Amino acid sequence: MNFQSHPREEPEINLIPFIDVLLVILIFLMLSTTYSKFTELQINLPVADVDTQQQHPKEVVVGITAEGQFSIDKQPISAKTVPELAAALQATKADTDAVLIIVADAATRHQAVVSVMEASRSAGLSRITFTSQSTGQAATP
Repeated sequence: MNFQSHPREEPEINLIPFIDVLLVILIFLMLSTTYSKFTELQINLPVADVDTQQQHPKEVVVGITAEGQFSIDKQPISAKTVPELAAALQATKADTDAVLIIVADAATRHQAVVSVMEASRSAGLSRITFTSQSTGQAATP
């Protein structure tokens, strides 16, 4: 009987074939991946014809000062709440196709503009627009 122990060989892990397989997989993934741009939006802008302008049946101009005072068609009103504003807008006898133009000071609180929008909804005026001035026309202090 042979009782001598034979030294066992430690298995060796060869990393070179493993790296080769990983590089082949990496190259395959790089070639098969499609890159698409999801940040672009396709927008078709409307075209305006300068010669023909749309005629508005009636315009109701609501002005809001920086202090929150309201005026309708350049006539100051004492309305402070949404129902009072709605009643004042209905008193203008504007039809439902009338355009409500909101002219608000740059320092006007946002709540005052929202109140005018809510009052116009209550009065049945659904067409609303805002005015602004270009930066070239801005008043200098």
